[in-house]
Amino acid sequence: MPALVIMAAGMGSRYGGLKQMDPVGPNGETLLEYSIYDAIKAGFRKVLFIIREDFADEFMEQVSQFFEGIIEVHYVFQELGDLPRGFSVPEGRTKPWGTGQAVLACRGLVKEPFAVQNADDFYGADAYRVMVDALARMSPASSDSYMVGYRLRNTLSPHGSVSRGVCTTTDGFLSSIVERTRIGANAEGTIEYFESDIPTAMTGDEICSMNFWGFMPTLLQTLEEKFIAFLNAQGQEMKSEWYIPDIVDEMIRTGQTHVKMLSTNAQWFGVTYPEDRPVVVAALQAMHDAKRYPPSLRG
Repeated sequence: MPALVIMAAGMGSRYGGLKQMDPVGPNGETLLEYSIYDAIKAGFRKVLFIIREDFADEFMEQVSQFFEGIIEVHYVFQELGDLPRGFSVPEGRTKPWGTGQAVLACRGLVKEPFAVQNADDFYGADAYRVMVDALARMSPASSDSYMVGYRLRNTLSPHGSVSRGVCTTTDGFLSSIVERTRIGANAEGTIEYFESDIPTAMTGDEICSMNFWGFMPTLLQTLEEKFIAFLNAQGQEMKSEWYIPDIVDEMIRTGQTHVKMLSTNAQWFGVTYPEDRPVVVAALQAMHDAKRYPPSLRG
């Protein structure tokens, strides 16, 4: 059965704290607990949490209360100095190298097909079901990949701008993905993104990536090679980051992977800003009231 890799190393700077640990369910559940609950029901049997050492004790203590003994659990540190031989951290850099490096940190622990997701997003139970079904049909030696996409208008926050990987598809396959920043609605309600302070209108029906991917284990060898190329090109830049959507987009363009877009009725939501939290709390309560979840995820 496939493994689930959860990227939980981010601090949530706009939110102002560790979103991964914020209680939003009716019994204090975190969004992370909903992810694991849905993943286990879908058939995932192994989870790897990518975290940072500076909050590892707090994170492990909370996770161990609810998940260990129910699913195989591993903890992986994303470390600034985890670099290929011959490379070193530029003087003054303190931030790790992005989500590509985070996933690469799982090498040696992932031998099976695996999904990758954020720790602080709610993806919906059906998203895990379609991902497990897709990964179970693939040969571990395949270079093909999967992505669960969501409509852009359903991923925005009324309290500020967001960044999204905006997707173009051809015959059900991802043909390109472009990171757009500062996406939001203007005073007239038109959705737009800014680039070099120039606004460009969007329909809101665009499919975007919320970082829910499905990969074969062969990806990890590819990431090792691509990390070297990234560091050679941008390794001395203080704020350079190596993102999964950019890596996948390059692999599509060079024919190294074909990414099938997975169709799902799942609802995405998340907490980008503190003001988003009441909406998430109310949505989760409604799901419990509708018996889509048991009265408590905690037994």
